[in-house]
Amino acid sequence: MTRIIAGVAGGTPLISVPGTVTRPTTDRVKEALFSRLESMDALAGAHVLDLFAGSGSLGVESASRGAASVELVEYDGGAAGVCQRNAAIINDILGRKVVTVQRSKVESFLGRVRDTGVDRWDLVFMDPPYPLGEAAVTAALAALAPDLAPEAVIVLERSTRSPEPAWPAAVERFAEKKYGETRLWFAEPADGD
Repeated sequence: MTRIIAGVAGGTPLISVPGTVTRPTTDRVKEALFSRLESMDALAGAHVLDLFAGSGSLGVESASRGAASVELVEYDGGAAGVCQRNAAIINDILGRKVVTVQRSKVESFLGRVRDTGVDRWDLVFMDPPYPLGEAAVTAALAALAPDLAPEAVIVLERSTRSPEPAWPAAVERFAEKKYGETRLWFAEPADGD
């Protein structure tokens, strides 16, 4: 069972996406990831974007731990419905609407956001399906780059069998960590100097 690990809603069970459409982040990986993010002071008051959200568990965890706003983006209809239900759970606990859901392809969503002048993202989770090609991952990172806050953190989750992403010029990796079959890549906006 997936759950919110810590924060205001710590211990609250979440709904999982049935079948094999998504690959949920394990509690072990989630605990390590959020411990690192909290040590970096990347959560409190952050505007969070969860791309390829699956059940939305990373975004919902962020809301429980003090994010100011969370946007879950998921294209699959079943998974987007689960995101809606998990968003409703955390919003009810928080007593206000912090988490919203967009049923959209990532590329389409990022194009619309740029056109509306939405605030920049402080923290971005990207957990694309493992079969998604490296070129598509790089394209998503490049499309995301103009909408990042100057001190933003991007967390990209991939299989340990996947190669390191080809980082676009506007984004640079600063760390990576392996947990079993999962590798987390940490990146930030390139300095530009």
